[in-house]
Amino acid sequence: MSDYSILFKPFTTPKLHFPGRVTMAPMTRFQCLKGVPGQNVADYYHRRANNDVGFIMSEGITIDHPTASPSCNVPSLSTHEAREGWKNVVSTVHGAGSKMGCQLWHAGTIRVPADAPNPDCENSAVSAVSGFAGTPLSDEAIQDIVDAYVRSACCAVNAGFDAIEIHCAHGYLLDQFLWSTTNLRAGRWGGAKPEERAALPVEVVRQVRREVGEDFPIFARLSQWKQQDFEARLWNSPKELETIMGLFVDAGVDIFDCSLRRYWEPEYENSTLNLAGWIKRLTGKPTMAVGSVGLEGDFLTAFLRTGTVPASLDNLVKRMEEGEFDLIAVGRALMNDPAWLAKVRNTDNANFLPMPEDVMDRYW
Repeated sequence: MSDYSILFKPFTTPKLHFPGRVTMAPMTRFQCLKGVPGQNVADYYHRRANNDVGFIMSEGITIDHPTASPSCNVPSLSTHEAREGWKNVVSTVHGAGSKMGCQLWHAGTIRVPADAPNPDCENSAVSAVSGFAGTPLSDEAIQDIVDAYVRSACCAVNAGFDAIEIHCAHGYLLDQFLWSTTNLRAGRWGGAKPEERAALPVEVVRQVRREVGEDFPIFARLSQWKQQDFEARLWNSPKELETIMGLFVDAGVDIFDCSLRRYWEPEYENSTLNLAGWIKRLTGKPTMAVGSVGLEGDFLTAFLRTGTVPASLDNLVKRMEEGEFDLIAVGRALMNDPAWLAKVRNTDNANFLPMPEDVMDRYW
């Protein structure tokens, strides 16, 4: 049997502690009617917490803003009912001995108004760009969004969450500010340089930090790839990456959540480090990697069941033992099998299981 003990080594920082290095990744499931998580959602997370998952990052929870949500069945923190629902979810997870973070999210131009709350509101866009339908935000409207992040962060703290994650990845609103394809602005919130385009995501972190205090953990989720463009690049060199990550650290980020299509692929030439490894090296901050754990392929081939074979966890273990990154988030394996991590602890057969035929209808 392989030695997977590093995966069950406690993770400890001055602000956060949990008994293991495998976390549950955030995964949108469209199971919260009118934005309210019911007992079914609490039970879903409890089953994972009760099977050795010591830290769970919630699915994306939309901030308290009219154009944040892409669906009436995506959770929010905008109503009393939703906030009470999340209190129950977090309490249930805590009852199983696990910690839980709240991922705060604004969908940006990925939102389809007809399918979303407030269908009469046009999407919030960074700039007028073909293929990204929405109204470019005024400076006043941008401040409203920053304020909404702050309000929602406070709601998350009051609901009992153990950490907050600011979602700046995957082509959603804050990532659209980071991306040169979608941010064509001049002035305070844009520019030709990566650090100029990072101004709004960094400001969101700064103002959330100011409101929640120095002792509350803040994650930032980042990715190079976008769902609109798998080959997109925000930071073309370690030097650019170091500059931007320094801004996030100064604003108050404690842990970087790095979304990779495949965790084993190197980020830059002449190094085997992935994005999480580079950020840890450049900032000294803890990092979490996510991307196709248990697969030799990516999520599309997993759903389609083409071109994907089970992968050993030995490469993951080796990279973690070498200190490349501190945490590994697992998505599809835990979505499909709540006992996946418990099985890893107790058996050598911890490969990804085939997705049920109706998985996309039930979960995605």
